[in-house]
Amino acid sequence: MRIAMDSSALAKRYVLEPGTDRVISICKDASEIGLCVIAAPELVSVFSRLRREGRLNANQYMALKKNLSDDLAQATIIDLTPPVIEKAVICLEKCPVRTLDALHIASAVVFYPDLFLTADHRQGEAAQRLGLVVERV
Repeated sequence: MRIAMDSSALAKRYVLEPGTDRVISICKDASEIGLCVIAAPELVSVFSRLRREGRLNANQYMALKKNLSDDLAQATIIDLTPPVIEKAVICLEKCPVRTLDALHIASAVVFYPDLFLTADHRQGEAAQRLGLVVERV
């Protein structure tokens, strides 16, 4: 099964929280994982915030970054191409989502996954409106 996910779902691969087990299970069974190019900096932002808050030490931070890098090397990274930008604009015109959420949705639409994972309720609704099969994790 081809899956795409936004940063809120991807973060659950690295940070233990509700939905982590489900994301790990789906990813393990996926034949291909598609990620918008903005997922990497968004995840590093999450890791950096956790480190600043004292919830991660330097070694944990570096381990998370390495795990992310390893996973990105195996994923299909969807660039911000003209078709992705066009779909993002359509998403923004039709749905009450933020710019980065629209980019994740548009990337998934262009990738054409069997399933789109998100932990964001509003983003999930918008993704469904644009024709994606969504699971909220």
